[in-house]
Amino acid sequence: MDDIKILDAVEKYIKGELNPDERLYFENLRKTNPDIDQLVVEHTLFLQQMNRFGEWKKFKSTLNDVHTDLAEKRKINSAKLTGKAKVVYLWKRYRRVAAIAASIAGITTLTISALVWSLSPKPDNKIGDLNRELEGIRKEQRDQKAVVNNLKDQIITDSKSIQFKSGGSGFLVDGKGYLVTNAHIIRSSRNIAVINNKGEEFKAIVLKTDNARDIAILKIVDKDFKPFLSVPYGFIKTSTDMAEPIYTLGYPRNDIVYSEGYLSATTGFNGDTLSCQLGIAANRGNSGGPVFNHDGEVIGIISTKEIKAEGVAFAIQSKYIIEAINDLKNDTAYQSLKLPVKSTLRGLDKKQQVKRIQDFIFMVKGD
Repeated sequence: MDDIKILDAVEKYIKGELNPDERLYFENLRKTNPDIDQLVVEHTLFLQQMNRFGEWKKFKSTLNDVHTDLAEKRKINSAKLTGKAKVVYLWKRYRRVAAIAASIAGITTLTISALVWSLSPKPDNKIGDLNRELEGIRKEQRDQKAVVNNLKDQIITDSKSIQFKSGGSGFLVDGKGYLVTNAHIIRSSRNIAVINNKGEEFKAIVLKTDNARDIAILKIVDKDFKPFLSVPYGFIKTSTDMAEPIYTLGYPRNDIVYSEGYLSATTGFNGDTLSCQLGIAANRGNSGGPVFNHDGEVIGIISTKEIKAEGVAFAIQSKYIIEAINDLKNDTAYQSLKLPVKSTLRGLDKKQQVKRIQDFIFMVKGD
């Protein structure tokens, strides 16, 4: 299959134009061919940007039609105006109306945002996020190509210097490069990089954010990333018993760090049912790291700590990670994502478990 036919098949798959047999074949191809899977992700983003450009072109065409209509009715005199000049003229003449319309839209957006914010759980100043500040750390971005809203700057050139400001941890939920981390780590970031325990750095993109639950799902989209056949740990929906031993791996510094503790409460700060309380040493950079029980099963993702108490941290419960993954899979482009439900680490001692897990834990950086 040549490149043009592959791209045509990818586009038909994204648009839902394949018949059931073709779709089944293509989804099996995505599972076995990471290059095809990455192409689907990148082409989905490309089509989204082109749709936005198409909307702008349609708007521009509408402006020209309105201008022509006004000229024919002799309400404006623009015999000498053509092409781009017409649009500029029309904008200058009716920008007050446009500004009012934009203001109404802006007020509506702010009102809705304020309503959502008022109904969302508020962070308490007695707890704090565990992301790291990476001010001053720069990375030479490699092989990065992206379509952006300004079509004059479609491709970000090689060796573009990016200043990353926020850092934390993340972990694979699918060997093809799907990761979970905290939403607050990559909030407002346009560029994201993830680094494994060997120091290898890869470009990643955001597929989904759930700010209310502080969960983000990322996808590594770097040609140098080598997918894993499977993930060794599983995820459990049920709550863990109090006093059960737990441990975590993360990046409070540039090397991966192991910490262990116990589940001290089945709810979070002030009885928050979204999270659970851990008796564990957690530092900035541990945000987004997985929390494991003694069977190597993920029971949560570390997100915050109590500021005025040592050794008290909070983790979003794993059932909400599962819900976020299932929500993403409602998009046909991501139905091949497979969340591991069974741990292959059961029965191994802690040292053996950590050896098998550490390759799946990443440092996450956002600009």
